[in-house]
Amino acid sequence: MSNFKVADISLATWGLNDIELSENEMPGLMYLRQKYGPTQPLKGARIAGCLHMTIQTAVLIETLTALGAEVSWSSCNIFSTQDHAAAAIAATGVPVFAWKGETDEEYLWCIDQTLSAFKDNKPLNMILDDGGDLTTLVHEKYPQYMADIKGVSEETTTGVHHLYKMFADGKLKVPAINVNDS
Repeated sequence: MSNFKVADISLATWGLNDIELSENEMPGLMYLRQKYGPTQPLKGARIAGCLHMTIQTAVLIETLTALGAEVSWSSCNIFSTQDHAAAAIAATGVPVFAWKGETDEEYLWCIDQTLSAFKDNKPLNMILDDGGDLTTLVHEKYPQYMADIKGVSEETTTGVHHLYKMFADGKLKVPAINVNDS
């Protein structure tokens, strides 16, 4: 059984229903599942994600796992989590640490949990970030993980500016993708 911390796991059925509805509005991800799911191109990827834990993100998480990745998740904002989405993902066995209204301390704890939530205690090897908090945490607090990390994708302008500064200062230790400009 996966580890998780969400507001209310009993919201999972509601969340799973909303995920199913949202899949109809996200044909690109559904196409990727259909075309590449059988070949498992992300097998071996251990992705720690720190994005808004919403129904739409849940569809992304399910797509990543359908393509073979192991995933652990936290939210990038203390107020943006949709609790039924977090419960639904936790119920599928994905380690998720997110609930609406986290304190700042809880927020950092949740991000920290994503690093050690993979099977066989293996470390993450990819970062999917929104705002740069996960990337910063790994660089500053867990530098021992950097050798195994293949790269970072960053969703926000703020996070990208932080990555550029890290790069200019010689502190960015892995390749990074600016998702906004890709």
